[in-house]
Amino acid sequence: MISPNLPSELQAALARKAEGLSRADAAQRAGAISQTYRSGGSSNRIKTTADALAYALARMPGTYAAVAASLNALMEIDLDFAPRSLLDVGAGPGTATWAASEAFASLETFALLDANTALRDLATSLVTSQPRLEGLRYDAGDARKTLADAPESELVVASYVINELSESERAVFADTLWTKTRNMLLVVEPGTPAGYSHIIALRDRLIAKGAHVIAPCPHDAGCPLIAPDWCHFTQRLQRSRAHKHLKGADLPYEDEKFSYVILSRAAPTQRPSRVLAQPLVTKIAVTAKICAPDGLKAASFPHRDKAVYKRAKKWNWGDAIFPGNEAGPE
Repeated sequence: MISPNLPSELQAALARKAEGLSRADAAQRAGAISQTYRSGGSSNRIKTTADALAYALARMPGTYAAVAASLNALMEIDLDFAPRSLLDVGAGPGTATWAASEAFASLETFALLDANTALRDLATSLVTSQPRLEGLRYDAGDARKTLADAPESELVVASYVINELSESERAVFADTLWTKTRNMLLVVEPGTPAGYSHIIALRDRLIAKGAHVIAPCPHDAGCPLIAPDWCHFTQRLQRSRAHKHLKGADLPYEDEKFSYVILSRAAPTQRPSRVLAQPLVTKIAVTAKICAPDGLKAASFPHRDKAVYKRAKKWNWGDAIFPGNEAGPE
């Protein structure tokens, strides 16, 4: 499993880039960029080196944490997955590529794709601190057109990309992503109702084309959640001093909310249930919301059954519950 915090080499590279940078100017740039994203805009606002660096300082930690958590879920379920090739679509400053390189020592080739020149330039300068990534291929292009020319890869990642596409573009994007996927596809979006809806639409479309869900769902059936409920998770990460300043935050940590889906060409060999919210633990019982292979469950595990209670008490939001660790009769 990999840490949700940026690798030390990446932190150091960002710190070197930020030397002499006006924190006030960076915070203003980062705020404007974040507002554009929240309103459904694209990365077109990132035009200069200063814009790209401000974006990276503000958003790389959270994006990395979400991708790392998703890859951890993949590695937990498929212990034998050892991809040799990666395609990072909408790669930006290369955040998902860094996470994948930490997760899989087996990776030999790294192909990245993004239309934004400033983000591509920043990404290629940052990887000089990581020898494994120095030979990466970073092509200029976007998810709408150039993706069709990208190489097929054993692991394909698209993080925080779908939000920038129109509804008609999303369908084509999903289909093209799948044609590029030899084995596993990971898609990550913000943990909002809109982000979840984009994930579900892609999930349903690709299941119809033969994909199988690895995580977070323990089944290939339709999502059992009913609006206004939606499936999302949270990953805590540590904030650096610069990160706190850019976010205007006092807390030393941040909780990144995200939605994700991992799809595979092959059906998984195990289908663990998933904890969909932080369980409520009292001295009387543990109450948990669980997505199981046979559907959604709201379960309560009383303290009087000490073995069951002890297991359930350890669960956290987003955890996979494997056979032998589920709360139930021994």
